[in-house]
Amino acid sequence: MCVATSRGNWLPPSTWEPPLLEVRAATVAFGSKRADTLKLALRDVSLVLPVEPSITAIVGESGSGKTTLTRLMLGLQAPTHGSVLYDGQDLTQLDHTAFARYRREVQAVFQDPYSVYNPFYKVDRSLLLPLQRFGLTKTRDEAYARLHQCLEAVGLRPGDTLGRYPHQLSGGQRQRIMIARALSLRPRVIVADEPVSMVDASLRATILESLYRLKTEQQVSLLYVTHDLTTAYQIADRIIVMFNGAIVEEGEPEQVIHAPQHAYTRSLVSAVPPPDPTIDWGLDVEELPA
Repeated sequence: MCVATSRGNWLPPSTWEPPLLEVRAATVAFGSKRADTLKLALRDVSLVLPVEPSITAIVGESGSGKTTLTRLMLGLQAPTHGSVLYDGQDLTQLDHTAFARYRREVQAVFQDPYSVYNPFYKVDRSLLLPLQRFGLTKTRDEAYARLHQCLEAVGLRPGDTLGRYPHQLSGGQRQRIMIARALSLRPRVIVADEPVSMVDASLRATILESLYRLKTEQQVSLLYVTHDLTTAYQIADRIIVMFNGAIVEEGEPEQVIHAPQHAYTRSLVSAVPPPDPTIDWGLDVEELPA
């Protein structure tokens, strides 16, 4: 199909697609201006997740606005000013059916792998409930086949996890089960808020690998929210640096790490110790108390 112009010329149809998820000039304010308690958690923030599967890292210290931005993109909070769009549509304008699709296609992996589970539910039930809620499987066998597929995708053996209670699993297992739960709903975007900050260092690489494989093997985009510039550099296609509620720098990892433009980004980079055991960090072991 072609499109006619006012002069009678024929043009091919537009191939432009709206971004997958977009934040436009969002400001979030808490408190009251009249009571002199107004605080801006976000200041005119704009962000675009492209349609193509990618990993975008949002980096910043506590209080920088990362979590507030995450809540906007998950539809858990509305901006004071500005808008959030999914597939080019404002979230506030979606009807019930469209909003349910958005809820399924934009999933979350939260920071705490301990508090998200009902301690009285076995892992099976926690994983089956979302599938039942969205009607993605028709039979019990089909549902369990989907669970097996998703658990294996994040490096877990179904026999070691299904049928067990949360307290019987390690923190790393619980976190990967959360990723599997999100993946089971066939999302287009997963928002991961500090997903490795509460697990042992030995497990972080495994979880980061599971997140990275979401893009390469499952064609899922990832919004990776962290205070750790090192892990962002390891897995992200793009890094966004936030400070005091605003985006202060954005670019490819190599550019942000090796040629930072903003003073705050430079301070983050300088705070990362190089992995060189020959460097003297100013700590004299002999001076340590016995």
